[in-house]
Amino acid sequence: MIGRREALLSTLFGAGYIGLRALATGLPASILLNPRRALAAGPAAGCATTTKAQYILLNTSGNGDPINANVPGTYEDPKITHSQDPAMAPTSLTIQGRTYTAAAPWAALPQNVLDRLCFWHLMTNTPVHPKQPDVLKLMGATQAGEMLPSILARHLAPCLGTIQSEPISLGASSPSEGLTYGGRALPILPALALKATLTSPTGALTNLQPLRDQTLNQLYDLYRNGASPAGRAYIDSLVNSQQQVRNIQQGLLSQLSSIKDNTPPSQVLAALALIQMNVTPVIALHIPFGGDNHRDLGLQTETTQTVAGVATIAGLMTQLASAGLADKVTFASLDVFGRTLGPANTDGRQHNPNHQVSITIGQSFRGGVIGGVGPVGNDYGALPIDSQTGRGDPSGDVAPTASLASFGRTLLAGMGVDPAVVSNEIGAGQVIASALV
Repeated sequence: MIGRREALLSTLFGAGYIGLRALATGLPASILLNPRRALAAGPAAGCATTTKAQYILLNTSGNGDPINANVPGTYEDPKITHSQDPAMAPTSLTIQGRTYTAAAPWAALPQNVLDRLCFWHLMTNTPVHPKQPDVLKLMGATQAGEMLPSILARHLAPCLGTIQSEPISLGASSPSEGLTYGGRALPILPALALKATLTSPTGALTNLQPLRDQTLNQLYDLYRNGASPAGRAYIDSLVNSQQQVRNIQQGLLSQLSSIKDNTPPSQVLAALALIQMNVTPVIALHIPFGGDNHRDLGLQTETTQTVAGVATIAGLMTQLASAGLADKVTFASLDVFGRTLGPANTDGRQHNPNHQVSITIGQSFRGGVIGGVGPVGNDYGALPIDSQTGRGDPSGDVAPTASLASFGRTLLAGMGVDPAVVSNEIGAGQVIASALV
């Protein structure tokens, strides 16, 4: 009977732990899966969109966090309520040469991060927590009801050569935050479970060097007798030395060993390890930004979690840079809905189906603000978007109800997915070209 540990390893690294063998040897999984054909053929043609393809860390929550209450675009109207805590004081920040006002934590981000940070004022058109899966399906706009993270993963996996095409959820805090792929529910992998599986004395990462030698020995006869000269040269250029494997093993073990819990910083550590092991193109996290704060005296929870959430993003960006991944990973967010903004919200906020703010940070995205807010009923909602400039405008050609699909289309476009494929995958909205580099 297969144990939980073996099942998890098989899920992460494929049949025969092909992903671990790829990590240990430096050889792509495609070569290890069919070495005879790969060695005869030599270097394979690359994915056409490799230059734009990125790993994606998606922060997603079914709580409906008040991210939308303290970002650029919400400080122009004095009737919009903001936390009065000094830690959330309105502060000027500059993105791509333009000045905005936001809560102080956002302004404290390094300038190189701000210049890639884009705030998206969107409408999810639901006030219901369990509708988070529908929001990830862009409220009916995706082909066959596929979730946006799964669409992204399916198109990015061949370009990045990941072990699996399914996304992985590290931070789901309720069933509604779980992911599906092709209609199939995917397991949730907490950070501590990943650590326990990979770092035990008999864990997968403690045996990389023997695994390297074993795998190369198995390939040796085929390599010597079956490879073309071009194929041999290609393989030689990819194979990790024993010292490289030792460094990989020590780095990953150190990183995973520092995981102490399933909190957002630990999720970040686990996500970076999964990226470095090239397991999946898309990883879902849960970083709280205020939660379901109906009764939040003085908006204190909103303040505390926003300060901590932005600090987690800052830490993520620092770690990406240290790992040489700053230009290879895009961070994005998408919540089920935002919170009400009007003047009654001093000790808590209600569900807002008309306004939610997502963010993107990555080399494919131009920093700035897409869309804006305006009065809707007795509160505020997302404005239409001018698809050419990205600005919120009552006469914009992207209606608020199409803004969510437009966000999804633009994410796909930023990853280099062909425009015709983007249109087929998401049947509404427009690519907001001004958001792209």
